[in-house]
Amino acid sequence: MPKESEFDKVILIMESSEIRSRFLKFFESRGHKIVPSSSLLPENDPTTLFTGSGMQPILPYLLGEKHPLGNRIVNSQKCFRAEDIEEVGDNRHTTFFEMLGNWSFGDYWKEEQLPWIFEFLTDPDQLGLDPNRLYVTVFSGEAGINQDDESLKIWEDLFVSKGIKAEYAELGTLQEASEKGMQTGERIFGYGVKNWWSRAGSPQNMPVGEPGGPDSEMFYDFGTPHDKKFGENCHPNCDCGRFVEIGNSVFMEYKKEADGSFEKLPQRNVDFGGGLERTLAAVENQPDIFLSEAFEPLRKLLPTKILDNTKLARIMMDHSRAIAFLVSAGLYPSNKDRGYVLRRLIRRMMAHFHQASFGSFAGKDVLGQDFIDIQNLLSAVVDQYKETYPELNKDLVLKIFNEENAKYRQVLNNGVRELKKIDTEIDAKSAFRLFESFGLTLEIIKDFGGDKAKNLNPKDFEKEFERHREISRAGAEKKFGGHGMKEGELSVSDAEEMKKKTRLHTATHIIVAALKKVLGQELPQAGADITAERLRFDFTFPRKITPEELKKAEDIANDTVAKDLPVSWQEMNLQDAINSGASAFFKAKYPPRVKVYTVGDDKSWFSREICGGPHVSHTGEIGHITITKEESVSGGNRRIRAVID
Repeated sequence: MPKESEFDKVILIMESSEIRSRFLKFFESRGHKIVPSSSLLPENDPTTLFTGSGMQPILPYLLGEKHPLGNRIVNSQKCFRAEDIEEVGDNRHTTFFEMLGNWSFGDYWKEEQLPWIFEFLTDPDQLGLDPNRLYVTVFSGEAGINQDDESLKIWEDLFVSKGIKAEYAELGTLQEASEKGMQTGERIFGYGVKNWWSRAGSPQNMPVGEPGGPDSEMFYDFGTPHDKKFGENCHPNCDCGRFVEIGNSVFMEYKKEADGSFEKLPQRNVDFGGGLERTLAAVENQPDIFLSEAFEPLRKLLPTKILDNTKLARIMMDHSRAIAFLVSAGLYPSNKDRGYVLRRLIRRMMAHFHQASFGSFAGKDVLGQDFIDIQNLLSAVVDQYKETYPELNKDLVLKIFNEENAKYRQVLNNGVRELKKIDTEIDAKSAFRLFESFGLTLEIIKDFGGDKAKNLNPKDFEKEFERHREISRAGAEKKFGGHGMKEGELSVSDAEEMKKKTRLHTATHIIVAALKKVLGQELPQAGADITAERLRFDFTFPRKITPEELKKAEDIANDTVAKDLPVSWQEMNLQDAINSGASAFFKAKYPPRVKVYTVGDDKSWFSREICGGPHVSHTGEIGHITITKEESVSGGNRRIRAVID
């Protein structure tokens, strides 16, 4: 009988789907319209490759654009954070997660938001969390902006309503908080920059015209012992694992003026975000989110040998979820940008898996027999979420994974052969090159390297790894971490990049419309990727497109550009949009009201698509279009690549 694993000690209390449903219904009953999750692959944001927060797709409406469904909306947003890939393996980091969110665009304010979210968390008919385990933070004041006394008073009253006397303590910076720590009776804590939201960080760093404001975070206390390696004393924002943030209400009310002062915005906004998986962990009083119900369908597929390797189990469960959702969003593995992130996910999971599968690699083929079929994990992800996210495509996910896994196995074998060619001592730098180029883990290198790797120190390898990770993070912050900015708030280089992407985005619509005319049929979209240098889109079509057909489509597209046709948009009901002839550019669920972009006049248009924009105002702004390549890709799809001059 296999020994009991810590992963067998889970008591299920509430399913994540129930939390999602209750959250949406709770705010719907308070006048909010439910909107669908946006794609994980944002179309027109040069500051990020992935949708990494619930706020990201909502930002235009926080900045003043009118939402088609009104001033109150709620949703659960799919999110992916590439910067957390290497962190996965501990008890709380994931790359893929869902973010519960509710928003007010110039409507209600703190006196409604904070009691509502407190009610949702603590009411027995909702989540029923013990209010004695909840701790909150508020903005303590900085840069001439006063402490958020409104939120402080509201929280004091809310805790009193539960019979809890909540004392306030100002902690300041994270360093000061660690030095001061928490005292008995304290439940509301004031931080400075930590409780201020703007896209540029602190109030002092906000550009002129930038909106921002204080926020108020909610934490659940698991009561686990404090680990002093994370600081001298514990406090809600400590990383020791005792506390987990389960929600943050942002109150966007200030704008930076030219003289450095702050003025109140004419429209005050509320933005709440709460991680679904972390909230579930709190409901279950389970400090390890990988032991929560959200991961149970995957856990039960893992054999004891993997479950005993806690880090490996966490990596396999997290990466399986991320891979399934990214592939279903239209992403394919490659060596650039988004595609590279997907390739890295697959190869990181497989590298750790191979290492655990064979234990010691000495004398064994690295392509040996696997004792678990990874396809079962990917299938389980689709089965778990397909009702909520019907765009999940099991056949495509399995096909892409199998193709990439086959390539990686070959790379892995090539790496072992390269390792055996080395005739000098293997140091940390050469070991890292083998890891970076071939995915060889430290254990594989030491095993196959023999005497050449006997002096290879894990700490030296880790230092080399950390050095490259910091370099990578510094370069990736802009791409992975941004929320998107208006052009006037971008640097010159970012503004130019956005203009190029905008031209290429409209060019994509025109090429698709031209191909439809040449081929005489609709072309179901299977994903797209636009950079400042080129466009790429995938579509379903049963055969290779001939050079003559491509040339004809290119000529039609450039003729459309030369005519300098107007590009306009309007909001309309979804069914009206479809009835008007508009095509859906991506596989997605659309809200009841959508934006429709039309190339040409309303009666004799060339292209009409449901799309979020932005686009050029006239086709003449695009430039000359050149289709550079047409090829077959996975899943029975074709791919077009093109550039503009």
